[in-house]
Amino acid sequence: MEGFGALHKASVANGALPSKTKELIALGIAITVQCEGCITYHVHDALKGGATSEEIMETIGVAICMGGGPALVYGCEAMEVLDQFNTVEN
Repeated sequence: MEGFGALHKASVANGALPSKTKELIALGIAITVQCEGCITYHVHDALKGGATSEEIMETIGVAICMGGGPALVYGCEAMEVLDQFNTVEN
């Protein structure tokens, strides 16, 4: 686990792409591969990295476009997670 944590930290660090963008990419992938835990994790980290709800919603839309029907189900889950985090924040 320690090694994976280090890999994740390095892969989402600011570089040519800002960390926020990398988290949005990770969220899109999480939706298309149907990983519920990953969706929650990357919505959280995208918000923490400065992503807006609108940016997250657009990411969900692209993931649904690329992943079809199954991604629609998991995109809806991502929207629910976003709503929960936004409710906690407010």
